[in-house]
Amino acid sequence: MTTSGGPSDRYKAVWLIFFILGLGTLLPWNFFMTATRYFTYRLGVSDNISSVDRLLGPNSTYEGQEPPPTYLQARFNNVMTLCAMLPLLVFTCLNSFLHQRIPQKVRIMGSLVAILLVFMMTAALVKLFLPPLPFFIVTMVKIIFINSFGAILQGSLFGLAGLLPVSYTTPIMSGQGLAGTFAALAMICAIASGSELQESAFGYFITACVVILLAIGSYILLPRMEFFRYYSMKDKTEYRAHERHAELETKIDLIKKDEPNGVEPRHPHDMAPQVPCQKPSVFSIFKKIWVTALSVCFVFTVTIGIFPAVTAEVKSTIAGSSKWEVYFIPVSCFLMFNVFDWLGRSITAVCLWPGKDSRLLPWMVAARIIFIPLFMLCNVQPRSHMPVFFHHDAWYIGFMILFSISNGYLASLCMCFGPKKVPAHEAETAGAIMAFFLSLGLALGAVISFLFRIMI
Repeated sequence: MTTSGGPSDRYKAVWLIFFILGLGTLLPWNFFMTATRYFTYRLGVSDNISSVDRLLGPNSTYEGQEPPPTYLQARFNNVMTLCAMLPLLVFTCLNSFLHQRIPQKVRIMGSLVAILLVFMMTAALVKLFLPPLPFFIVTMVKIIFINSFGAILQGSLFGLAGLLPVSYTTPIMSGQGLAGTFAALAMICAIASGSELQESAFGYFITACVVILLAIGSYILLPRMEFFRYYSMKDKTEYRAHERHAELETKIDLIKKDEPNGVEPRHPHDMAPQVPCQKPSVFSIFKKIWVTALSVCFVFTVTIGIFPAVTAEVKSTIAGSSKWEVYFIPVSCFLMFNVFDWLGRSITAVCLWPGKDSRLLPWMVAARIIFIPLFMLCNVQPRSHMPVFFHHDAWYIGFMILFSISNGYLASLCMCFGPKKVPAHEAETAGAIMAFFLSLGLALGAVISFLFRIMI
């Protein structure tokens, strides 16, 4: 990719690195979520169950019937959501204010290494037995660590991408979208293979470790790219002065001749235009991007408000006793959402419509609220208050395609445009602010999802 006035991104290496970093941001957590059944099963395993029974699976001592959930099993999903969303929101907010005081390399590399260590420990615990209560506590502490460092990593990446041309936020969003697709495919493959929960979970965690190592290697290569070095330096005149230093030095003699007697010669660097070095205010930057920031927040509030709390409870009306009943939610809900969400995010690599200053974008974001009643009126079971209006599976699948592709496209547009509404030296802070409002949308959606489910 070639940009006017700067070096080209040879072989799109920088674009690919940001894609890998985006994949490494969410793939570990997506695999962690995919292994939820493994975690709830481990919470039901007690000391009086033999090691043979533990290895056979969750149904081995109940003659084909799943045991009733224990107290910890019943509370796992709610506590997990709380331990995930609160640190995500808090640390994304802290990153918006403190990123100027902590070096970028420390934030990104430190977060990647910390997440890698947590997943290595998680993989090791698959082979070790812990009583339910200690396992529950350790798991929640790991969730807090993963989302705390993940928030710092995500905010730092979007801030870093804000320094580059507008299209370089797209690979981060696209990588994050592909992460969900991989996790959904892994879930379907595990169901099809009939593999035990421990085997599937161990595969998830090892794969996550490999992806994080790949992200670490990619980030190490990033500063070596001339394209990245050019755009990551906030004072472009400093970069140009460095590149042309030898040429400017040869002109010193000419400058001396032009100066009147008794006047101190000017140094070549003194002739370069100066860029303000004062640190931008977070609140002053927010005033410039508040519409875009609230837009990305609303996109994810609507999305997480009904996915998967509502969408995963829809039952097929045409499957009967066929295998489609088993695969309906994994395919129609999780796989289709992630595939079309990834497609929507990727479209922004070739199309950025409407423009960053268009008044149409907020209205397009607000229009997504229509998906809330549409999914509520599908065959969500059990239900107590609302009728089923859209009975056939085709309605649900059609809504899911539009819902997911609009989520990916509009969210990616907002994240691309936010840092471009401010001057170059404020772009990194703007990217961090946008990441905070993305996380705020996730947290708000998680809260209101309980309300939407109760209303049905």
